[in-house]
Amino acid sequence: MSAKIPRNFRLLEELEKGEKGLGAEACSYGLEDGDDLLMTNWNGTILGPPHSVHENRIYSLKIHCGESYPDVPPIVTFVSKINLPGVDQRDGKVDNTKLPCLSQWKRDFTMETILIEIRRYMALPQHKKLPQPPEGSTYT
Repeated sequence: MSAKIPRNFRLLEELEKGEKGLGAEACSYGLEDGDDLLMTNWNGTILGPPHSVHENRIYSLKIHCGESYPDVPPIVTFVSKINLPGVDQRDGKVDNTKLPCLSQWKRDFTMETILIEIRRYMALPQHKKLPQPPEGSTYT
């Protein structure tokens, strides 16, 4: 069994990867506040998948990595309004039971894993044609 990487080392790795844009081109993420030493609150963006109602849209998300991250998944909330199963229509919170990478969370998953999976989820045949709120609308 490999040694557990402490939370802050793990988050520093993710921060570096996110800031350098080394991840998937359609997703990005970074710290909400550069002075947040605990690296708790992050912003993420997902470029809407092509050939779907989301094409050419940019979705903003908030990612909250609690004290137990990466042992437990972060709390993911859409800032941009989206009509997608598993996303609460009142506040944009992603239901961890609906997204496989969150419901079957593994310690080696990252914020990038989540953003890529949400993007894939948006592109599923049963989701890609769902009517969407006006572009630019946000949860308050």
